[in-house]
Amino acid sequence: MSKRLWTVALVAIAAVIVGGCNKEAAAPAKVADKPPVAVVNGKPISAELFAFVVQGQANKKIEDLTKEQRKQIVDQLVDLEVAAQEGDKENLASDPEIAARLEFQRLNAMAAALVQKQIKGKAPTDADLKVEYDRQIGQMPKLEYHARHILVKDEQQAKDAIAQLNKGAKFDDLAKKISIDGSKANGGDLNWFTPERMVKPFSEALEKLKKGEYTKEPVKSEFGWHVIKLEDTRATNPPAFDTVKTQLAQMVQQHQVRDYIESLRKTATVQGL
Repeated sequence: MSKRLWTVALVAIAAVIVGGCNKEAAAPAKVADKPPVAVVNGKPISAELFAFVVQGQANKKIEDLTKEQRKQIVDQLVDLEVAAQEGDKENLASDPEIAARLEFQRLNAMAAALVQKQIKGKAPTDADLKVEYDRQIGQMPKLEYHARHILVKDEQQAKDAIAQLNKGAKFDDLAKKISIDGSKANGGDLNWFTPERMVKPFSEALEKLKKGEYTKEPVKSEFGWHVIKLEDTRATNPPAFDTVKTQLAQMVQQHQVRDYIESLRKTATVQGL
């Protein structure tokens, strides 16, 4: 099945936030009141920051680290701190590009924390998953196509290929001889696919063909000029509900995040658009 089916187009923040929220194991441990792991020029590197890096970035548990691994992470934090302090001395944050980058990181962190608070403990129910499953199945292409094609650099070459086919040339033999596509070794065979996996001009031309037919006019795409032959069609085979529940749960959460952000935006005063 096409990966595209199970991808939901969302605002960027929703994808980032849900991606982070789904990693429960990556949440930093509670380390309140613990002493700093290091002090650089009088500024402490907190145990909270250390825990965040270990669990949120390295995806490990603190207790599983060896002494050497702990030292390596602390050393990395010290390196970052001394560099950041030097950057402060040089007033780098006054540079518009650096300031914008810092502000974007702040926005992401605050939005992620807010949304995580909103959806925490609100796992989608099976009923929610079934609604999303039915919605996705409803959007699936109904047919898969088995096709071959010949790809050439210019229109005249494509017309010449069609003329040879009209005179009885075998499509696969001609593809092996003149096609510039990687499928030429297999006689232009593209195997089975759904239309949205192909560029639009290719898909539109293919869907007009009957089994065994080839395009009578060259088809232009960003890749060159195509001659396309439809070998066969078959009904798509949706995955069983139980096999995609994890993906469905992520989609439902993404929808929840999107809806929540949109609800906040509706109550906000936005100027300058």
